[in-house]
This record gives sequence, structure tokens and C-alpha cells, in this order.
Amino acid sequence: EVQLVESGGGLVQAGGSLRLSCVASGFTFDDYTIGWFRQAPGKEREGVSCISSSDGSTYYADSVKGRFTISSDNADNTVYLQMNSLKPEDTAVYYCAAKPRQWWSGGIYYATTSGSLCRKGANYWGQGTQVTVSS
Repeated sequence: EVQLVESGGGLVQAGGSLRLSCVASGFTFDDYTIGWFRQAPGKEREGVSCISSSDGSTYYADSVKGRFTISSDNADNTVYLQMNSLKPEDTAVYYCAAKPRQWWSGGIYYATTSGSLCRKGANYWGQGTQVTVSS
């Protein structure tokens, strides 16, 4: 059973930092592209940052570039999101998500890059962790 368990959310003042963790289990870590999404009240869920665990390639939404850093520890099946210079508009529930890195269907080869995961969404989702940034 695929499981993604997030931790590290909380309340922080604007300008502060938080580090989110996502521990993955139930699948071969290197075979998946993993990322972080967020959903604020009344808004659609958006891809924040994603990483390909096989080659380390990353994607960042424009709104977080230069402030957030995604990384993975393949030995511990964990993906981290270091969030610095937090802003009130970063307030949201943050979800860890995963999708197979590559697969065949109907004779067609499909690949999930870090960018495509963040833009198109995932097969598997965690329960989410709340991040609240006060002004």
C-alpha cells in the first residue's frame, strides 16, 4: 500500500522558515517522481515543487522560486521542502504527492518529469499538513 506521510507544518511569522518532510512507503522510491502541492481556502490546488528521485531534477512554481528548496533522501525514502522567507500568501494545506516515473500503456511510453508532476497532478496523495504564516 502506497503511503505518504507529511510532517513539519505549523504557525510561523512572515519572514520565518519551516521544513516539511514526506516519508514514503509501499513503493520503490527511485521509481517515482514526488512533489509538494498546496491548497489555500477557496483556491485550487497548485504544484509548488517537485523532484525526480532518479536524477534529482527539480521544478518550482514561480511564486516560490528562490525561497523554497526541495530535496530527497533516497536512503530514507523522504522528500523535504525547506521553506524560507515565508509570506502570508504561502498559508495553505501542503500535500505530498507521487506518480510513477515511467510506464507503458497501450504501447505508448509515458514519463513523469518533475515539471509534469507539478503541472498535471499525481496518483497518490498524503493527508496534508497545515502551514499558516501570520503577518
